[in-house]
Amino acid sequence: MKIGLETESFHLQFITGRMDIFGFIRKTAELGLDGVMINIVPWPGLPGIGTLESFEPEYLDKVKKEIQKYGFFAEIDTNGTDPKHLTEVIEAAHRIGADVIRTYTCMGEYDPGRLRRAPEDIKQIVPLLKKYRIKLAVENHEEELTDEVIQIIKEVNSPWVGAHCDFGNAMMAWEDPVDAVRKLAPYAFTTHFKDHIIVHDGEDYRVCGVPAGTGNIDLEESFKILIENSMLTRINVEMCFPYAIHFKREPGTGGVFAVGEGAFKVEQSPYDLNVIKPLDYYYPPAELLEQMIEDQEKGAEQSVRYALALRDKYCR
Repeated sequence: MKIGLETESFHLQFITGRMDIFGFIRKTAELGLDGVMINIVPWPGLPGIGTLESFEPEYLDKVKKEIQKYGFFAEIDTNGTDPKHLTEVIEAAHRIGADVIRTYTCMGEYDPGRLRRAPEDIKQIVPLLKKYRIKLAVENHEEELTDEVIQIIKEVNSPWVGAHCDFGNAMMAWEDPVDAVRKLAPYAFTTHFKDHIIVHDGEDYRVCGVPAGTGNIDLEESFKILIENSMLTRINVEMCFPYAIHFKREPGTGGVFAVGEGAFKVEQSPYDLNVIKPLDYYYPPAELLEQMIEDQEKGAEQSVRYALALRDKYCR
């Protein structure tokens, strides 16, 4: 089993200009990992295409050369199902040697219309996936239930379209994260390995990312399920800390009706609520930035160690 790293694990260094994709690839090598998952979802108000500067061929060739320098696998994280957009992403993925693309249907909020359109949109780009031998993985991305993701995969009915199995996102739809991994495992092309807790910010409960092994998701059980029930050969660490988000569906939608037990146990917020509210973690104020960048780097390193330890315990 190869272990990769998603760029989101260092988002604070990217959005402040302290890291670019080349620095991230080098950091991934320093951590002793096997590949990179490159997020190209644009950050509002910032130039570039997420962590890439552009889709210009010369630039993408340079990125590919850096990936190949370390013998890494490469995957792309994008969003949406618009065929024109996905066509551009597939061409870029081919250019840098990425063989898996993650996407999701809803764009921040639950959108039944997008879920209904997704199968027909995706069917249009299957010939291009086949041409370049690239797989498309539909993620359970906070808004979608795993059953809704599986329904899209079944309607497309192509060996080139499967699931992106996120270890924690099911919680935002009130779904048990281990149950979600169990359902998605047979369809999984790729993953986000992460951990969560529930916090209360004075107004409401939030799902809060934390370094792997410090939260309440049973990551070891989820990892074992994927070993036993999937054909995965890669696990990608995506440490979403500092990050917190509101629930995207109504309580009970995914079978969990209230916080308090298991993965939904309520914990103290990572930072003092009088200093910063969880929903502000992703773009912290200047006075907290240095501390949170340092915390994020330590958390990413801790998450990598945790993933490697599970890999060494259960497979090779």
